[in-house]
Amino acid sequence: MADNIENIILEHLRAIRADIGSIKNDVREIKQRLTSLEAAVAGPRRDNSNLYGNVIDQHARYDRLVERVERIERRLDLADG
Repeated sequence: MADNIENIILEHLRAIRADIGSIKNDVREIKQRLTSLEAAVAGPRRDNSNLYGNVIDQHARYDRLVERVERIERRLDLADG
């Protein structure tokens, strides 16, 4: 009787081990897919940040040009007021 109980316990332990192995494989696959998704999301965010940086640079250049034109107009007495 004791041998029969030990065999049943061993069978259950083997089944649990197999299930845990399957779960480990599933978690590994999920981690890989999540990493791919994170990389896919990071790409457009990085591109968006770069575009925003370019817009800011353009605004700064425009502001400097406006200042230069205003200074030229003041030197040539072309400015109003």
